[in-house]
Amino acid sequence: MNSNQNKPSVDENSHLIGNAGHKELLAWALYDFANSGYTTVVQTTIFSAYFVGVVAGASQGVTPGAIADHRACKKSFLLISSVGCILSTALLALVGPGDIWLGMVLVTLSAIMFASGENLIAAFLPEIVPEKNMGRMSGYGWSLGYFGGLLTLGICLAYITWARQHGLSETQFVPVTLLITASIFALTATPTFLWLRERAIPVAWDQSLSSLQVSYARLAHTFKEAARFRDLLWFLITLGVYQSGVSTVVVLAAIYAQEVMGFDTQLLIVLIMVVNVTAAVGAFICGHLQDRMGSVPTLAITLLIWIVAVMAALFASKPAHMWIAGNIIGLAMGASQAVGRALVSKFSPTERAGEFLGLWGLVNRLSAIVGPLSYGLINYWSNGDHRLSLLSTLSFFIVGLALLSKVNESRGKAAAILQSGVIKSASCSGSGYIGSD
Repeated sequence: MNSNQNKPSVDENSHLIGNAGHKELLAWALYDFANSGYTTVVQTTIFSAYFVGVVAGASQGVTPGAIADHRACKKSFLLISSVGCILSTALLALVGPGDIWLGMVLVTLSAIMFASGENLIAAFLPEIVPEKNMGRMSGYGWSLGYFGGLLTLGICLAYITWARQHGLSETQFVPVTLLITASIFALTATPTFLWLRERAIPVAWDQSLSSLQVSYARLAHTFKEAARFRDLLWFLITLGVYQSGVSTVVVLAAIYAQEVMGFDTQLLIVLIMVVNVTAAVGAFICGHLQDRMGSVPTLAITLLIWIVAVMAALFASKPAHMWIAGNIIGLAMGASQAVGRALVSKFSPTERAGEFLGLWGLVNRLSAIVGPLSYGLINYWSNGDHRLSLLSTLSFFIVGLALLSKVNESRGKAAAILQSGVIKSASCSGSGYIGSD
């Protein structure tokens, strides 16, 4: 590697930034487009319904982020996680009636690989754009991602319509949709690996330690420095609270629309497709807005929109009201996801972006458990009162908004820049910082 040509430039007021061109920025954003089909088809609509209704029905009858940082190999880990998600998604085509364990193993594997890829692609953000443009770039990616999910779902639904017209059963056409999803993922992610460059520089570390030991050491080092990264850690707590509400809506909105508002399956799919469009619009607008007025104020506005959206769903009495609430939810969902990724990127030293965004991913996964679980427990204790359960979801956004007031964006960015300079100095001197204390 030519060190002069590929070495990131350093600005005293910014992170380490690479000179990414338009083609490379497109390659980064296309990964969001590529992997969104997996969440839309496998986790949200077609396979989730197939697993419950056909596969299960028949029977009744360490995060790679820190390692990728210190070895400067995020792209290699991204390729491994992408191939893993694509292959496990394709293998889901083999799951038939009664294959519950096979289905669970493959879905779990694909979800882990998907989550790892999502964290790793986010870790490139501080390298390819300056801090002032992170918001809009994150917004572009999320926006393109929603259209990717919409395209994949649209192609799958077109095939399902054709298959039904030709007399094919679910066990025949659902596996094909999984192959379609895996193929689209592989095809549209290809530019990412052809054009996106690895700009990170390997950081010196104690050679007696393994990569796994270094990973744990870096995480321990981060928590020891909690005071230095207090805005990042406080935001991760804030994220965990409001994202629990987001996760609840994503997982249970369809159930609420069906059980409370009387939506049938066809109408529900149309609603999901429309919400994908409004979410893309929300992510796009919010991306620009946060670069103009700051991520924290923009997120505060977004959480207020979430509160309005959930209240609209809470007081909805007609299907038309649910359409309004759904589209407000779409705007808020796209916006909040774009802001969260960008803000963690701003708070992360460039050389540790994989590690810090790995924590972002971990918080997202935990909130995906806490939110829906709280909704389910309240629903169980209230004998199926969905409106009462929805109140718990509303509280996540209210509390999240209150916690957000304690996050100082300027201080958090300054801490990241300072730490980036410390790491660079240690790397240049050859001393390293892992294991040094």
